[in-house]
This record gives sequence, structure tokens and C-alpha cells, in this order.
Amino acid sequence: MDKTAQKSRAEAFSALHRKGDPVKLFNVWDAASAKAVAKAGAAAIATSSFAVALAHGANDKENLPRDLLIASVKQIAATVDLPVTVDAESGYGHEPGIVGETVMLIIEAGGIGMNFEDQVIGGEGIFPVETQVARIAGARAAADKAGIPFFINARTDIFLKAKRETHDAAMVDHAIERGLAYAKAGASGFFVPGLLDPALIEKVCKSVALPVNIMASPAAPSATELAKLGVARISLGGWPMFDMLAKLEATAKDYFATGVAKAS
Repeated sequence: MDKTAQKSRAEAFSALHRKGDPVKLFNVWDAASAKAVAKAGAAAIATSSFAVALAHGANDKENLPRDLLIASVKQIAATVDLPVTVDAESGYGHEPGIVGETVMLIIEAGGIGMNFEDQVIGGEGIFPVETQVARIAGARAAADKAGIPFFINARTDIFLKAKRETHDAAMVDHAIERGLAYAKAGASGFFVPGLLDPALIEKVCKSVALPVNIMASPAAPSATELAKLGVARISLGGWPMFDMLAKLEATAKDYFATGVAKAS
């Protein structure tokens, strides 16, 4: 992709993140789903790591080889005339240098941003703050070298790894500490999947200058409520693919039972 065009897409994507007026991302898994979502009026395209992995017959947690992820990004970016941000999980390596390599590969494939989580894939828990800060700095250094204002959506898995009823002010304070540190290291956004309590979401939004990303779910506040709380980005994770697969299975069952091909 032409670097000037890619830089423009990266800048446009960053501008979509406005506190109180969140960008809504409908996560995709391949070029076909990306094209459909683009036709529906998307302002940007975001992948889901789980969905991309499933599309390749793999499981989540970086079980999909990095080269296959990058190939998918290249196909998606070539299919749509929109910014493409990639769920890169934990960067496909613990060391900052490896994370930087992943960023470079995403940029070379046409991507302009990534989700980057702090959980230890292949291990336990989440990385210490100082370790994750170094990893984010490695990602930012690679993007700067490429000359692209790459959007690093720094994700903390604090809330995903704890039951909802245990989410409290102390846990939010820990998340805020990470959000502030991640911002200094070069993060562009702060993703707190699993956080559902409106008061706690609002506290994060008020305490962290970065645009805050919340994952939508039936248990989460509505998009309108999230906007009032100061959220700047709403995403869906793997749900769009799960929903499509459930509908596909139901349609197939009906066809096998009736022999009738029904138009949707």
C-alpha cells in the first residue's frame, strides 16, 4: 500500500476516537466479511483474533500462525478502502523486539493499528506493568520507524480474568495505573474488555486521557449509555462470527430437513 495513503488512513482512524461519541466497530474475520461490513457503512474495519483463527481452523491465544494472520490482514486491506486495525493478541512474542516485528508486518500488510493485550499467552496472569510498558514502547518504536501513526489499542485483561461480581474500585485503580503507564509508553487507546459496571467505566474514562474502548455485550450498557460515560470506542470481539455461524447452522438444518432452499 502507498505509504501516504496508509498514513492518511491511520490519521483518519485515530480521529474517529472521540470521548462521548464512540466509533462502533463490527469485527470481521476475512476479506468477504470485511467487504460486507464496509458496504453496511463502517467507518473502519477491525478484526477479531478469535474469529480469524476459527476461519483458519485454529483456536484463539495465538494458535493461528503469525504468517496466516498477516496474510489475512493483507487480503482485507486490499479489499476495502477503509482503515484496517488488527487484533494481534499479545503481539506473538514476549520480547519488545518480537512485538515490534509484528507491528512492522501488520503495517507492511496494510494495517494501521492493532489491539495489544497484557495477558501472558502460554503462561499465567498478565505481564507486570513495567514489562508491558516496554512491550508497548517496542511496538511504538517500530511504528515510528515505519513512519505510520499506528494506533496501538492497549488492552488490559484485568476484568476478563475476574468474575464480574468481584470488579471493584481497587481493580479499577489498578487498571487506571496501567492505562496511565501505557499512555506514556506510546499507546493510542485503552481497551478494558469485561468491564460492565457504568460507574466503573465512567471512572476509567475520566481518569485515563486515552480513548477508552469497551466491548459490547448483552450485559454491557447500551451504546448511548456508553457515550454518556465518556467511551470513545465500542467493539464486538468474536460475536459477529459466532452469530453468523449459529444462523448458518440453523439454515443448514432447515435445508437438510425440508430440502427447500429459502432466501433470507
